[in-house]
Amino acid sequence: MPDTSRLHDEDYLNIVLDPLAVCKHYRPKFGHGTGLTLAEFQAMYQADPFYAWFGLDSPLLYAAHKASGGMTSVYRQIGMGCQRLIQRILMDTLGLTAEQSTWSYQVTKTGGKKQTLYLDGRIPTEGVQDKRRRQTVARWLGAASKATGVSDDVRRIIKGAVFEVRQGYKSKDSKRQNADLANAASAYSEAYLPVLMLLSTQIDDDIADRYQNARWLILRGAPTGTATTSTYEFCQQVLDYDLAGFFERNSPRFRQEIEAILKALLT
Repeated sequence: MPDTSRLHDEDYLNIVLDPLAVCKHYRPKFGHGTGLTLAEFQAMYQADPFYAWFGLDSPLLYAAHKASGGMTSVYRQIGMGCQRLIQRILMDTLGLTAEQSTWSYQVTKTGGKKQTLYLDGRIPTEGVQDKRRRQTVARWLGAASKATGVSDDVRRIIKGAVFEVRQGYKSKDSKRQNADLANAASAYSEAYLPVLMLLSTQIDDDIADRYQNARWLILRGAPTGTATTSTYEFCQQVLDYDLAGFFERNSPRFRQEIEAILKALLT
């Protein structure tokens, strides 16, 4: 059989790299709606007597803000690209439509206003076109549900999985965590298994414990493990796609792009 592992490489590369393009032009905002140039920053700080007294109008301070905020943007854009990549892989490997591969639900906020919340991917078992692949997904769902510790009654009604995709998770943002716990409760209420899919091994231990206690399945970005512990083993065994191989063989392109961004941020 012909090797189809690289069939989508160029499309997948663009999905990941396109969001990163904005990082090259990052400018710190300093509390304003738009990013400031160095000259605009200095004019603003020199007009503030207190900041001027302390020498905070220094180009070095601007560079520090630019590098710090720019790196936050790099992580954010990598995560955004990976979210889009995973959804596309679900569509390509399982024959899902764009609608089938995403999931959302509505909540009612104070005052009766409705808000729609989204997760990054979905596998509805019945939507998988190929019978053999559908059986593989069903077996994985059974094992994954068991790994979360949910009851047998819950495992029997699980009809698919929904995914929150992150490049890593070190933030202690309690608002973000609380939102994710609410997402898990809503997913279970609609008979979906909530899965936190990490592309790296970077996750705070306290956060991991909190999510696992809320019955999230956590797939970590480890190169080895099982389909219920490793993102890359899940992709290989359940989706029949070598995601680790994609990242590895295209590493020179990723490294080249990141180096160009870092040079732009540090100069």
